[in-house]
Amino acid sequence: MTATDSTRIAFVCVQNAGRSQMAMAFAERERGRRNADHIDLLTGGTNPAERVHENVAESMAELGIDITGRDPHEVTPDDLAEYDYVITMGCDANDVCPFGWGGESRDWDPDDPHGKSPEEVREIRDEIERRVVALFDELA
Repeated sequence: MTATDSTRIAFVCVQNAGRSQMAMAFAERERGRRNADHIDLLTGGTNPAERVHENVAESMAELGIDITGRDPHEVTPDDLAEYDYVITMGCDANDVCPFGWGGESRDWDPDDPHGKSPEEVREIRDEIERRVVALFDELA
């Protein structure tokens, strides 16, 4: 990879209100910590909610990460066509990855944090954080 090449990673879930928002926030943090400006990030949902789940925002705030101002938005197969990695969070990659797409899809499939207790959300959050850090380690 040359200095001008970029790696493109998308985090996708159904509502884009919990898991994928956490993954995006952790990926943004890792990109900054590692000076990895060559990594482009995207997040979206196949059926987006109106807002980020409050319990998810509260859990992220415990780590000093504010995601309260983020808006869930839709992601389409066309949006993902040029991405190197599409990380799905419990939705089928076949529903979001375009036919003939040459990237890699991975389904992390953590539990949906919506309606879960604070302890359960922390476990989901911490699992996603570990996976994001491991992904950045792999790409380093």
